[in-house]
Amino acid sequence: MEIAVAGLGRMGAGMARRLARGGHPVVAWNRHADVARELAAEPENEGRVTIADPLEQLREAMDGPRHVIISVPSGDATEQMIRQLIEFLEPGDVIVDSGNSNFHDSQRRAAMVEEHGLGWLDMGVSGGIWGLRVGFCAMLGGRREVFERFEPAVRTLAPESGYLYCGPAGAGHYVKMVHNGIEYGVMQAIGEGFDIMHASDYDLDLAAIAELWNHGSVIRSWLMELAASAFEREGSDLDAIKGWVADSGEGRWTVMDAIDHNVPAPVITLSLIQRFRSRREPDSFTDRVLAALRNEFGGHAIVGATPATPAAAGAAASAPSATRQES
Repeated sequence: MEIAVAGLGRMGAGMARRLARGGHPVVAWNRHADVARELAAEPENEGRVTIADPLEQLREAMDGPRHVIISVPSGDATEQMIRQLIEFLEPGDVIVDSGNSNFHDSQRRAAMVEEHGLGWLDMGVSGGIWGLRVGFCAMLGGRREVFERFEPAVRTLAPESGYLYCGPAGAGHYVKMVHNGIEYGVMQAIGEGFDIMHASDYDLDLAAIAELWNHGSVIRSWLMELAASAFEREGSDLDAIKGWVADSGEGRWTVMDAIDHNVPAPVITLSLIQRFRSRREPDSFTDRVLAALRNEFGGHAIVGATPATPAAAGAAASAPSATRQES
């Protein structure tokens, strides 16, 4: 199945590579065309990746019906990309938004593209910089018949049992939003727990403890694996990391949706507020753990340390276990 990927950042490039290496011809576009050329030139992708430059070349480079995965920053960049695609795609072609878009925007955009005879899928994606190696967990919303046409591609992107059709337009991004809200709470608990141990009177090996808890413990998880990796590489004090913790929107939207539906969500709400606090006050050890975890799973920038990647982490960081990929 031929697939276009528009946007070759951390997630888009990983998806393009996984699709190509899974046997799907890929048409790649990136704002900086040299990034697409480098991806196409990789030996593993030789002959499987075609470059579209400019974006409009997608139409000539592919047979219909076309499926175009958008992987650009959420907000205006996604909006402009969709509007640009509408101008030259043909009826029956499908736009797949794989970014972290607000589900309300996805509902509106689905109606907009369908007015032009195009199909729509919103695809919430989790897996970060490890997705190429172990697969991307995918949550999809849109018309079921459109999903079924796209399913061969998402089956390649995801690990076994790692994708789900969630419902009509917006449902995929809604489920991913709540996923990230839960992630905020889990990460906050991990950070606070290690902060308590770091402040204790014992000289504890935090990397060893994180590794221990991944063997039989009820709190074993991919995030705990990544905590072990961060402590192993950066040291138990995480001295090289500043505890400045960003939020990319999904936690806020989760809290707002909880308020709209009168659902008490104190853990997720307070974990979001703690991220706000991290940007105003001197960094705490809890915040350093959170910053380290965001870097480990998503390559998100942190102050004072080299971003982690699967290649750079090497033996110090094991890939997430397929059976433990909770986050």
